Amino acid sequence: MKSQHKSHLFVISGPSGVGKNTIISAVMQRVEGLAYSISHTTRKPRNGEINGRDYHFVDEKIFKKMIENGDFVEWARVYSDYYGTSFSGIKKKLAEGKDVILDLDVQGGMNIRKHFKNSTLIFVLPPSIEELKKRLSKRETPDEIIEKRLSNIEFELKMAEKYDYIVLNDILEKAIRETEAIILSERCKTYKRVELLRSLI
Repeated sequence: MKSQHKSHLFVISGPSGVGKNTIISAVMQRVEGLAYSISHTTRKPRNGEINGRDYHFVDEKIFKKMIENGDFVEWARVYSDYYGTSFSGIKKKLAEGKDVILDLDVQGGMNIRKHFKNSTLIFVLPPSIEELKKRLSKRETPDEIIEKRLSNIEFELKMAEKYDYIVLNDILEKAIRETEAIILSERCKTYKRVELLRSLI
C-alpha cells in the first residue's frame, strides 16, 4: 500500500559556519520527497553559488518592492543584507506533495512558525564557539565579519530554546543522521497518516 503523509515544513537554523548547508545537502540526497525552498537575498553570490539554485539574487530595490507587495512569508535584514522566503515558493513545493526544508536564521524561523503552525524547527549547535570560529576562518571570512557573526551567537542560542529539536554538529555524520531521523519521525505522526489508518479499518 502506498505510504501517505501531509506535506510539511522543516526549518534548519544555527550560527553562520555551523554546517547547515552541508547537513541539508546530505539529508536531501538520503530522504525522498524533500524540496529545498530557495530564498531571495540582496547579498552578492559567493564562489560557486548560482542564481536560482542557491539563492535568488536580487538588488535592494527589487527586494523592498517584494516586501511592499507582501510576497514574503518571512524576511529579515541580517548584518547589511536582506534575506526573504516567498509564499509562492513554499506553496508551490507543498502543492506538489513534497516536504519543504528551509535554511533560515532564528528570526526567520519564528516568522515561519507564525504562518505555518505545524512547521518543525531544528537548531544546529556547534561543538564550541572556538570551533565555530575556526570553521569561519577556513572560509576566509574577513575578521570583522567573523566578529559580527560571533557577537550574534548569544541571541541565537537563547532563541534555540524555542525550537523543537537541537542537533549537535560535532561529528558531521551523526548530525546528518539525527536530522534525517527527525524528518522521518515527523512523517510518521498519527495525524499525518490518519487516512492510511482508516483505510485499514
